[in-house]
Amino acid sequence: MTITAIVCAFNEATYLPACLYSLRAQTRPPDEIIVIDNASTDQTGSVAAEVPGVRVIREPRKGLVIARETARRAARGDVLAFVDADCRAPLSWLERVERRLQTSSAVALTGPYRFYDWDRTGRALIRMYDLVVAPPTHVVVHDLLKLGAIFYGGNFAVRAAALQRIGGFDDRIEFHGEDTNVGRRLTAVGPVELCADCWVWTSARRYRAMGKRRVFGLYVRNFWSEILRHRPADHDHVDVRTE
Repeated sequence: MTITAIVCAFNEATYLPACLYSLRAQTRPPDEIIVIDNASTDQTGSVAAEVPGVRVIREPRKGLVIARETARRAARGDVLAFVDADCRAPLSWLERVERRLQTSSAVALTGPYRFYDWDRTGRALIRMYDLVVAPPTHVVVHDLLKLGAIFYGGNFAVRAAALQRIGGFDDRIEFHGEDTNVGRRLTAVGPVELCADCWVWTSARRYRAMGKRRVFGLYVRNFWSEILRHRPADHDHVDVRTE
């Protein structure tokens, strides 16, 4: 099994180095690391190019899903492991991902976040969601009803062949709901595993910029709209990746 680690980045010069060096430090090193410089106007591309072993691809069309599809087409790995630019992967993240995929029939797996820059209340809320809400929701939606899956867009690994079977990423989706869209479409070709021990560190900047209630509301509304209506709900889009 070969693994390509992928980071899609728009104006992420500040956060990106920590992410990339966490990938280089893995106990199971990725076979390649790709950064998609997604129409950045800062030093994202040059910062990524300074990290040894990183392949930088410039994508001038702005959009997270467009960037992910560009990465999919360029990647050479059997498994594509995606993390957001503000994530930091624990040392054994890819080792755990590989072990799970080698011992299961899953076409993809996804893991939760732990926040390195959030308050106690925020961390407690997310922990409660990860332990109390996400697992039973995944069982009902994925295992019982076969309608989709809980899918963390900033932390997932997918078999390249399965992603090819569903036609790649749906680049008609701008942002919110894109993760649920992938999980739903992958469920049609094979199991999607919710893997609690495949977590990554990430930033709470979106919650700080928009507020906890508003972000949770966006995620819940778009999750159920994508699951039941096969399209994200209407929403007001705020992009905080330029922080």
